[in-house]
Amino acid sequence: MSTTVIRNMREGDLAEADRIFRLAFGTFLRLPDPMSFAGDADYVRGRHAAWPEAAFVAERDGEVVGSILSVRRGSFGFFGPLTIRPDLWEGGVAKQLVQATVDLYERWDLRHSGLFTFADSAKHVALYGKFGFWPHALMALMARPVSRGQGAVASAGAGAPATIGALDGGECAAAIAACRRVTDAVYAGLDATEEIDAVARLGLGDTALVRDGDDVVAFAVCHVGTGSEAGGGACLVKFAAVRPDAASPETFDCLLDACDALAASRGAGVLLVGVDLGTRAAYRHLLARGFGTQMQGVALHRPDDVGYLTRDALVLGDWR
Repeated sequence: MSTTVIRNMREGDLAEADRIFRLAFGTFLRLPDPMSFAGDADYVRGRHAAWPEAAFVAERDGEVVGSILSVRRGSFGFFGPLTIRPDLWEGGVAKQLVQATVDLYERWDLRHSGLFTFADSAKHVALYGKFGFWPHALMALMARPVSRGQGAVASAGAGAPATIGALDGGECAAAIAACRRVTDAVYAGLDATEEIDAVARLGLGDTALVRDGDDVVAFAVCHVGTGSEAGGGACLVKFAAVRPDAASPETFDCLLDACDALAASRGAGVLLVGVDLGTRAAYRHLLARGFGTQMQGVALHRPDDVGYLTRDALVLGDWR
């Protein structure tokens, strides 16, 4: 009998892990061509490069047969995609990969963790429930065409740069530190600065800013184009937050406008955002701004509470 070994992902595993990712989801969704799943978007290479400690593969007889990746935001983390070669479904490989990830989260001493899965799949919800993940609100991927109008309001003051990528040296470091203060005010220990750095370092996109003078009151980590998680022609708001003491419809509008301007500057035609439908203020505002749902699943949480995704929090996030 073959033994499955769980180990950290290596550079040489990336092509096969990506192939299995597309094949597994494409097969589950019954696509005519399973390998067409996700198009020219990439979920494997970027996450492996950003958080290699949390990238695991399952190996059997010298072959990679599955993988799992994670995103860490300080005291919070979520995992996915988790994919297994279809001929080995129901064979227990998924449980081994989830166990390795949960063990890592325990070593990281995360305050909260989660994942996104198919809301209509009792099998998936049951699997993750064995590890203490509980279903809560639906989570949607929403979209709207990028505006080609007069551009964005990116600051409550005048002349402030709209993105991290537009800043130099000390200004950049100060803005990143301010982004950390925003997230810590939303939820103690929440920190997207590793993600901000990874998006810039790997050329996946940029981080849009809303500033009040020299301070940052809101930001959005955005993937843009082919090879990112957005895919060609799109800008994806992977994570965004408004500082609670600055939370208002006007500030949230400024943030969405800044994302729109970033998307337009990169030639993207569609702006995508992830949102938890339990964050009612953010969700209702997106609806009012003309965003429509492209797909939805369910957010699972460990422990059994919503963490930073409270009803009034002006936060966005894509956990796929």
